[in-house]
Amino acid sequence: MSVDDGTVPALLARSAAAHPDRTALRLGADELSYGALDALAWRAAALLRARGVGSGDRVALSLPNSALFAVLYYGILRAGGIVVPLNPLLRAGEVRHCLADAGAALLLGWHQEGAEAAGGARLAGTPYLAVEPSEFTALLEARPPVPVDTARAPEDTAVVLYTSGTTGAPKGAELTHRNVRRNVDEGVRVLGLGPEDVVFGGLPLFHSFGQVMGLNCAVSAGGCLTLMARFDPAGALDVIARDRVTVFLGVPTMYALLLRHPDRARHDVSSLRVCLCGGSPLPVAVLTGFESDFDCAVLEGYGLSESSPLACVNRIDRPRSPGTIGVPIEGVEMRVVDRDGKEVPDGEVGEIVIRGHNVMKGYWRRPEATAAVVRDGWLHTGDLGTRDGAGDFRVVDRVKDVVIRGGFNVYPREVEEVLHLHPDVAEAAVLGVPHPVHGQEIAAAVVLRPGSGLSPTKLRTHVRKRVAPYKYPRRIWFVDALPKGPTGKVLKRSIVPPEGA
Repeated sequence: MSVDDGTVPALLARSAAAHPDRTALRLGADELSYGALDALAWRAAALLRARGVGSGDRVALSLPNSALFAVLYYGILRAGGIVVPLNPLLRAGEVRHCLADAGAALLLGWHQEGAEAAGGARLAGTPYLAVEPSEFTALLEARPPVPVDTARAPEDTAVVLYTSGTTGAPKGAELTHRNVRRNVDEGVRVLGLGPEDVVFGGLPLFHSFGQVMGLNCAVSAGGCLTLMARFDPAGALDVIARDRVTVFLGVPTMYALLLRHPDRARHDVSSLRVCLCGGSPLPVAVLTGFESDFDCAVLEGYGLSESSPLACVNRIDRPRSPGTIGVPIEGVEMRVVDRDGKEVPDGEVGEIVIRGHNVMKGYWRRPEATAAVVRDGWLHTGDLGTRDGAGDFRVVDRVKDVVIRGGFNVYPREVEEVLHLHPDVAEAAVLGVPHPVHGQEIAAAVVLRPGSGLSPTKLRTHVRKRVAPYKYPRRIWFVDALPKGPTGKVLKRSIVPPEGA
């Protein structure tokens, strides 16, 4: 493979050639240089080839954030394979579905808590190889780090990312090397990444955000990705201070937890230069509070696995309006359209559609599902939004999350923004519940800050003063925590209102 043939693993080869001794990955006290990562990835490719993995074979990877995730990710690609990243917390039946759907040739699973992955592999009839750090590293080091001849082209598939399955069984979004590389180029440009940057790696690497914007962008720039196996706010503050993190990547929950952590003032976070937020809309109160307290810019962006993932983002070098997701990245178009696919005027709500180099190749072996969302080259996101006169986009809500109360559309995000304005509210999720007269009623599950004595009645009054009468939540209940997915995104489908609330 040449130094840069337009494929994803060429990013590693390029940075390893430029500065082999620079730290590529850090997890606690453990570090791995670019030279060592490059050599281990070649050893992994040789191991996989010896186990029969050939060009185009799908290899599933079920690992937490670790150096070996990166080693095997690039190793699979160098062997000519396609990476199928899986959440290590999936149950056996979920693992079986993904393996069977992808036709996986092999599953590499973490040695701890690996019973479900191994069970899923047995159910799918997929060969399974456990990954224990010391033993697996020894296995790799027994192989020579000799490049293998597995020519892959930029238009070939690099990754199959299984969606969360909120509307049925998970589907595999098929991203090419070109999809990922162009997205990485834009991520590096937007964040201004360079070799001196230290990128926070608390997002799961099996997810598109952490994998593309974290791992691949850091490697492309020759910077350091400092990993956390599992995010927690106290540990994240320690990592930021200890490793002098310059770029923070996170979802709204992470920003809210860091902002409201009681010990944040005791940590030196002055190294932070810029932050990127995605996954779901960031409450304006959290964004402005974080920028003020942490003294750095927070760029809210937008995308989905099917868009590689970055599609639209705010910029450091142009005016930013809180609550917006900025403008499309270079080479990408976005529109807001009505149900007939016709573009609506600025300021009107419609579905966000995307066209450009970031749109997926399709859903793996599902042409009908692909045709349903990619029409005339435009990816239909299922997200409702607006565009303003300056060209900035704003996400209003998911099409499926809109609540229709008495014939009026209510966008949960708007009500959540008002809930977040109350100083006692830590988190909030607004949803619709069945109602015999209005069809749906507005309801809210709320997490309060510790020590709060706020009542549902007082919180309801707070919202009622700030929104139209049909929008405020008649039903409010308090919970210890909101159900979340692997990236911290709130799972509204898992919220069950208590009786009497």
